[in-house]
Amino acid sequence: MKDKIKVAVITEWHPINVINFYKLFDSFDEFECYIQALELIAEDKSNIKEYDVLVFYNLSLAQPEAETARRVFSEKYLGSTGQGIFLLHHGILNYPDWPLWNRISGLESREFKYYQDQTVQFNIADPNHPITQDLSSWTMDDETYTLNEPNEDCNVLITTEHPLSLKSIAWTRQYKKSRVFCYASGHDNLAYSNENFREVVKKGILWAANKI
Repeated sequence: MKDKIKVAVITEWHPINVINFYKLFDSFDEFECYIQALELIAEDKSNIKEYDVLVFYNLSLAQPEAETARRVFSEKYLGSTGQGIFLLHHGILNYPDWPLWNRISGLESREFKYYQDQTVQFNIADPNHPITQDLSSWTMDDETYTLNEPNEDCNVLITTEHPLSLKSIAWTRQYKKSRVFCYASGHDNLAYSNENFREVVKKGILWAANKI
């Protein structure tokens, strides 16, 4: 790929396995990935439009408090530029009382419970979608969420029958001008090091960037 896709990977508050998280995004030759805290990307507002995809891996429980963050991550900005939006794992759970995040994620409400150290079988619900077309079912240890299922205007790609998980694990949707990919997996290096997980993340970014 001649021009690499520029990806902002946004973190905040929630602890992460830093070394292996960085290794995950460094491993994708197709991308230039810039991992940064929410407030940093908000302060860099003059350059935010340079990113092709915004990957939200933060778990921010309150709406953005700083003025710059409120202005950048707002109803007016998100979805208006056509930048891809990727809500990864707890990024789906951001801002539980903010209707904007419901509209972006395609979830009516996002009250949840979480269960760590679960062995989960993932099944391909849409084998014809560019993100999942070359994948088969697989099993992986990860954290799960019980959460409302996505709305009918979402295209569910990956599912599970695990009793302590929502059924829909990955789905796509359109929000204004932006492609949105939601992927509920990805708690720690048990996921980061899994080939199938990595493939979904890679193709999810490519799809959100409108490259596949």
